[in-house]
Amino acid sequence: MIKFECSDCKRINYRSRKNKKVIKERLELKKFCKHCTAHTAHKETK
Repeated sequence: MIKFECSDCKRINYRSRKNKKVIKERLELKKFCKHCTAHTAHKETK
């Protein structure tokens, strides 16, 4: 299980799963943050 953190407000908004054997680098997706009320970059955290 991985968590996505908003790069602006640093809050964890999304959770997901990934295959660590196939995708080794950390993901960064553009998703909607309800706290910022905008689409921002969300980075994978541990």
